[in-house]
Parts: sequence; structure tokens; C-alpha cells
Amino acid sequence: MRKTTANDDVMTTREAGETLGVAVRTVQLWVEAGVLPAWRTAGGHRRIARSAVEKLMSERKHDLAPELAQLEAEQRPLKLLLVEDDLHMSRLFKDVVSSWRFPVRLTSAADGFEGLVRIGEIEPDVVITDLVMPGMDGFAMLRALTKPEVKASHIKLIVVSSLSPEDIAERGGLPAGVIYFQKPVHYGKLEELVHQYQRLKLQSLSEVP
Repeated sequence: MRKTTANDDVMTTREAGETLGVAVRTVQLWVEAGVLPAWRTAGGHRRIARSAVEKLMSERKHDLAPELAQLEAEQRPLKLLLVEDDLHMSRLFKDVVSSWRFPVRLTSAADGFEGLVRIGEIEPDVVITDLVMPGMDGFAMLRALTKPEVKASHIKLIVVSSLSPEDIAERGGLPAGVIYFQKPVHYGKLEELVHQYQRLKLQSLSEVP
């Protein structure tokens, strides 16, 4: 059957493949299976209505919506805030994080007060903080974050400190749910913990209807 529709309304199999994101052979198979209506020109070349391609593309997007949502979630960097006043430790941590095998968007703050400001700005997934800092220390920042009215329970809170568990207990201890690493840090274990949290977060995102 010949077609007299304007050229802008028709596509070749190559153009249809590029639009749909599949190989030309896949388009040919879809045509042969009747999934994608087409006709042949007088010269024997297949032509496909642009409207049919757009209709199939819309249907495929709907069918693949859960997979696309999961892919988008996996490509989303984990937002991590480091609260550390020691510049050497901060630089070391940035180098370590850059080698992690999953995407991380790292932001830093020099004390607890700046940490709270950054938390309000970027809404991090994970906060890693020192405890002994000038101004507002890590203890005060963590207690502020864990107040029920602050509604920050979705943030994973991790402490990295040279203080011993006994020292921390003498200063009032850490809020419930805060994870503690004593310096020098085992960065492999820290990476695995953060990665595990990222996987749980991705799982929860993929389950959202």
C-alpha cells in the first residue's frame, strides 16, 4: 500500500529505532509481528507513521515505569554531610569517599552549628560527625537533630570520634540509633554501612507506588 502523507508524518525503520531506543532489526520484527503498523513504498522501503511510533513509545514508557524509576533511583547520588573541624581529616575523608563504589554527593561543615545549617539546605541522607569541635560540638548537634519535633529520623547519623565509649558516656552518651566509630576509622566498614543504608533507601524508593 502506498502512502501520500507528508514526510514529517512518516519515519524510516532507522528513524523509528532511534526514537524508540532500539535496533533497526527490533523495529523490523515489531513490524512483522504487527506491533508497529507499516507499509512499503514503491521502492520496497518500509515506512511507519510517526503517530504509531509515538503511541508505541508512550505504551513502552508506561510498561517500563517501575524499571525506569528504579534506574533513576540507582543513579541518584547519596547525599552525605561530613561535620569535622580538622581540615586534614576532612580532606582525607573526601579522598576516601571519592573511591567508594556508589555515587555520593559530599558536603562538609566545620562545627555543629554549620552542620545544622547544611542539613536544612541539602537534606542529607547520611550525616557523619565528629564530637569534639569548637562552638557547637557534635553532642549538641545530635541532640538537636534527634528531638521529635525536628523530624529528622530519616537521616542516618554516624559518629566518628577519638573519644572512647567511656568518655562518651561521661558526657551524657549518644542519642538512640546513632552509630559510633572510634578513630582511627576502618573506612571499609564505614563504606559498607553507608552502602547498606543506600541499598535500603533504594529499595524503599522502588516500592513507592
